Amino acid sequence: MGFYNQLKKWGEQIAVITEQGETLTYCELDQSCQMLGQVVETRKVAFLLCENTIGAFGWYVAFLYNGVVPLLLDRNIRQALLEELIENYKPDYLCMPQNMDSGKQNVRILAEQWEYVLYSTEEKRERRLFRELALLLSTSGSTGSSKLVRQSYKNINSNAETIAGYLKLTEADCAVTTLPMNYTYGLSVINSHLSVGAKILLINRSVMEKEFWIAVKQYQVTNINGVPYTWEMMNKLRFFKMDLTSVRLIVCGGGKLTAAMHETMAAYASLHGKEFVVRYGQTESTANMAYLPAEMAADKVGSIGIAIPGGRFELWDDEKRIIREENKIGELVYWGDNVTLGYATEARDLEKGDEFGGLLMTGDMAIRDLDGCYSIVGRKKRFLKMFGNRVNLDETERLVAAAFPETECACTGVDDHMIIYITDEDKQESIREYAANITRIHKSAFLMRHIAEIPKNEAGKVLYSSLAKE
Repeated sequence: MGFYNQLKKWGEQIAVITEQGETLTYCELDQSCQMLGQVVETRKVAFLLCENTIGAFGWYVAFLYNGVVPLLLDRNIRQALLEELIENYKPDYLCMPQNMDSGKQNVRILAEQWEYVLYSTEEKRERRLFRELALLLSTSGSTGSSKLVRQSYKNINSNAETIAGYLKLTEADCAVTTLPMNYTYGLSVINSHLSVGAKILLINRSVMEKEFWIAVKQYQVTNINGVPYTWEMMNKLRFFKMDLTSVRLIVCGGGKLTAAMHETMAAYASLHGKEFVVRYGQTESTANMAYLPAEMAADKVGSIGIAIPGGRFELWDDEKRIIREENKIGELVYWGDNVTLGYATEARDLEKGDEFGGLLMTGDMAIRDLDGCYSIVGRKKRFLKMFGNRVNLDETERLVAAAFPETECACTGVDDHMIIYITDEDKQESIREYAANITRIHKSAFLMRHIAEIPKNEAGKVLYSSLAKE
């Protein structure tokens, strides 16, 4: 039994509330899931076009409740990518807001609920979905490929319960949606709060909008999650000067904070009696593998902390030998019940079983300190060999960003040649010389590219594959 099958236990407790005050209790949600179970067939595939509304939320829970496997997609997905996904995976159902065009002629309306419409694609097919397959998520957002991650019921439940446990979530908590629900981190916030009968404020606004903060105060939000980009924006909005007495917990995941931002958040939490937690994960780990406990936040700047309860880390060298020494770089490897089943690129892959076997090669390079806490130093594929020296592209970006905060920066390249994209054309030569100085490599190895804007996905992560197209 998962949290999505135990909604009734929370009775009339509010599950979600919108900016406009529209609510859905756990009991009402359970009744709706039962009703929709009379419309859908179990072990079918549904494409759910998501926004942070009761409609997308309700249908997501209803699909899990009734054994339908949803693929969560951004409602603003490129039409070409959506059509490619439909062609590759041949969904049985399409579920989208009422104000969206289904774009297909051979569909039939099955149900309308919460201002969402469920369509049958009218393509009768025999499916043999893997019995544990519960959910499909993209690894690359609305602009990416049709490669998906296959998540199981065990994955979703174990991660939700674990996150709720180490964050000490209770039914008295209220989270706010600062991230898209089709993004693994944003979805994990929803799942973990549902698992304890907590409340979720569903809001389709940016943190840059005044109305967002009015709702946060009005509905007494206790927990705020965000990626580093979110927190950088909130810092500019003087979040750490706001009077938010209801907030008890601030959490950052989905990327590495700058040292300065980490220190700012830790100091804020300490001064105001709040908890600041850093978390680390990937879609392939159902969102979360590590967390830095609040009591360590001030002393472990830049660290992702320790493995979540029930999980385990190791560091491997290039020969896959375990690295036992402290402060030595190796690839971070993880074991846990939240490691997903594997990938899919077409409909037939949905029949596959567990290909990862609970082991995830994260692709991140990390070190472990004397206290057993881990710090990410870069991606395995984000290192270049430059004239015999190993150069970390992520670290170069962070150093440039710290030295030139008025410009955005992204680094790519091939061995012996680093390409540095920046948004301030006048700083090209200065940054080139700075990069040469910090790496101690001749400046001829650095190619500067001016760009109007660094391409990013909806979670604020740089889309390096798009840089070459600029």
